[in-house]
Amino acid sequence: MDDKRYLLSLISEGEHQQQDFKYRVADACKLAKSVSAFANTNGGRLLIGVRDDGHLSGVRSEEEIYMMHQAAYKYCKPEPSIKFDTIHADGRTIVIATVPPSDKRPVCAQHETGKMLAYIRINDENIVASPVHLALWREAQKPKGSIMTYDNTVRQLLNAMQGRQTLNQIIRRSQLPRHKVITLLARLIHFHIIQWDYSEQQFLFYLRDE
Repeated sequence: MDDKRYLLSLISEGEHQQQDFKYRVADACKLAKSVSAFANTNGGRLLIGVRDDGHLSGVRSEEEIYMMHQAAYKYCKPEPSIKFDTIHADGRTIVIATVPPSDKRPVCAQHETGKMLAYIRINDENIVASPVHLALWREAQKPKGSIMTYDNTVRQLLNAMQGRQTLNQIIRRSQLPRHKVITLLARLIHFHIIQWDYSEQQFLFYLRDE
């Protein structure tokens, strides 16, 4: 398959969990957000120089290519792996930036305010990672073979779990400190006791057998 056919086959997929279109690189911080989201989730690719409707606009200058590298290596911490490929089609230059999932999560991106934030990818959106994501990544870095102890605090949290609830609802019902609830939720998710999903712009937690 030649480069143009390969590019068009990718574009035909549209934007999804592992693919994002960028019309142009006007702000390295915005591009860094997508890099962070892919690195913290399942990896993905950015088609840079492609409009939201799939039409080719092309990368206009070497300056834009430089900004892509800035986004990956200056505005993301820790520095993610990223591969840049250039395709020429219909007289336009398209850059494919492929980002694998990171084994050093969270990969944070510099926000316009200067603050470093971690993002995740859900469907075709980049979402700020929740405090539970951060705790879950810390949990995953612990030595293999860690165990889950069912003490009174864990029972108190589990007793508060009724249906799908937000983090704040669980904190209110359990009457446990916020940092404790976040840590326990991460551990319970890690051990497949609690599940969670994203609905209507919020994360909802529920017992696995519900």
